[in-house]
Amino acid sequence: MFVTKFLVTFVLPSGLAFSVFKLFIKKSSPQVKKQVQKILTKAEEQVMQAVWSKEKAFLKDIIEAIPPPQPHSNTVATLLKILIDKGFVKAEATGRNNLYSALISKNDYSKQTMSSLVSNYFDGSFSNAVSFLVDQKQLSVSDLELLLKELKTK
Repeated sequence: MFVTKFLVTFVLPSGLAFSVFKLFIKKSSPQVKKQVQKILTKAEEQVMQAVWSKEKAFLKDIIEAIPPPQPHSNTVATLLKILIDKGFVKAEATGRNNLYSALISKNDYSKQTMSSLVSNYFDGSFSNAVSFLVDQKQLSVSDLELLLKELKTK
C-alpha cells in the first residue's frame, strides 16, 4: 500500500495565499512496486513511450512510433530486451516475431518519476516544486487557479 500526503501552499501575486492538503492511499501489488522502483535511461524511456502508445506491438511498429531520427532496429531490439529484464515489458512469441506489451502502466511510472523528482530536487516538498515552476515562469496564476479548481472537485 502506498500512502502519500502533501500540503501545497500557493501564493498569488495579489498576496492571496491558499493551502491544499491531499492524502492518497493506493493499494498496489508487490510486483508493480518492485517494477516502479527501477529507473529507465532516456533511450529506454523513449522505447517505453512507443510501447505505451501502441499497447501491443511488434518491433517494426515500435520503431515507427519513435519520433525521428529513429534508432536502428538492432538498437530498439536490445533496448526491448533490457526492458524485459527490468520487468517493464513482456514479449509473446507469435511465429518468428515477438509481440511486445507493457507490464507497468505509464501512469504508475509517471507517479514514481514525479515523486522521485520532488524528493531528490525539492526536499520532498510539492509546494517547493510548484514555487520553482512559478519562479521559472513555467506555471502561471491562471494555471494555479485551474489546479485549485481541479483539486476542489476531487
